Amino acid sequence: MITDTITWQHFEQTDIRVGTIIEAFDFPEARKPAYKLTVDLGPLGIKKSSAQITKLYSKEELIGKQVLCVTNLGKKQIGKYISEVLVTGFEDEDKNIVLAQPAAKVPNGSKLI
Repeated sequence: MITDTITWQHFEQTDIRVGTIIEAFDFPEARKPAYKLTVDLGPLGIKKSSAQITKLYSKEELIGKQVLCVTNLGKKQIGKYISEVLVTGFEDEDKNIVLAQPAAKVPNGSKLI
């Protein structure tokens, strides 16, 4: 199913950048199983996020992975935790989240164009 069409200008307003996960912690207070992530976005700084990716990824294997993050959604409070960016992904056939990642290493903070 394709959603409503948006303008090119509208798409350009979404700031999607690559960052490297530098820390991953359990998030036992979350309603659904999740991790607290710390992501290095280069010139944009170090940002926090929460991600429901516990089924397919261990905390240890997340360290060093580059991921695509939406950086201009504003902060979102999840319990007592403040998420600063949205780490993106896709649902697989079992509804588990698969991280969206660049095919090759790129500098942290690089913008999706």
